[in-house]
Amino acid sequence: MLKNKVNAGGPFARRPDNTAFKQQKLPAWSPSLTAQTVLPFFYLIGLLCVLMGIWLYLTVTATQEMKIDYTDIDNCSACYELRKDSHNSTKECQCTVHFTLTEGFKGDVFIYYGLINFHQNLRRYMDSRSDAQLVGRKSQLKTTQDTCAPFDKTSDNIPIAPCGAIANSIFNDSFEVFFHPAGGMEMAVSVSKTDLTWYTDKNVKFKNPGPTNETLSEIFSGTAQPIYWRKPVYMLDPYERSNNGFVNEDFIVWMREAAFPNFKKLYGRLNHTPEFSNGLPPGNYSIQISYNFPVQYFQGKKLVILSTVSWFGGHNMFLPIAYIVSGGIIIIAAMILTGFYFKVGKHNLDLED
Repeated sequence: MLKNKVNAGGPFARRPDNTAFKQQKLPAWSPSLTAQTVLPFFYLIGLLCVLMGIWLYLTVTATQEMKIDYTDIDNCSACYELRKDSHNSTKECQCTVHFTLTEGFKGDVFIYYGLINFHQNLRRYMDSRSDAQLVGRKSQLKTTQDTCAPFDKTSDNIPIAPCGAIANSIFNDSFEVFFHPAGGMEMAVSVSKTDLTWYTDKNVKFKNPGPTNETLSEIFSGTAQPIYWRKPVYMLDPYERSNNGFVNEDFIVWMREAAFPNFKKLYGRLNHTPEFSNGLPPGNYSIQISYNFPVQYFQGKKLVILSTVSWFGGHNMFLPIAYIVSGGIIIIAAMILTGFYFKVGKHNLDLED
């Protein structure tokens, strides 16, 4: 009996059962990677990538886009010079830019603003925000946030809402588009400022603090607006009360940081009024711009972008070109490997036979 107990606790006590599964003896299949089996997949994948790239290229080229750099053109040059001096940051400045559409923009038309050489992807910039504040936690509204420093409080120790460098640097130019028909009076182009954001941003990541029986001005009392803002967060949209506070759509769009220094963000979309039921007709247009955002400090430029979209999105050539280039590289690599096979590999196989 003592011997059996010793054996039970001996070196074989933890030995797995002698089964095919536990001893890893199950039947398995290992593919034989030869030139005849691998090279066809190279050609197939390369051909599919090229065809996909051509299809996406044709889809993207079917969309229409117009970019207007208004940084210092026409009478916007005076506003550009005015914004060089930080002491004039509160002075109003408006300018008008004219352009012509030789072909009409049919269907849904979207208006974007674009910035060049503005790096939203810097780590310290991206971290300079308070998600606890933006999600609507009232306990965090009047508490200074270390992540937001130095944009967490004013010189009088009043907490800033919303705090942080991202919110402080919000793009604050505004646009009004006008159509000038031949022989007629100018018409204002109606632009919608709603439904610009992702559903999760509008309903999950950004919420106004409660309670609901108080007005936003009462909720945000005891806080200060960001240093470079012209008006507090609860007055961002004077025409739509529900589009104020942390759920303001322009604010939410800006708070989603861009990955590259040159980017565009959605400003609005065309309202299909009876005059513009099919989109924007060809003709002469003008954009009246409230010129507020300075770009001299980062040697940047500002653009207004008009664009139509397809099922694939807007006018962006990156993915079609990436598919075509990748497919071409794969096909070229397959051709080189095929040449090596016929010159070296197949000859050696014939000698072995």
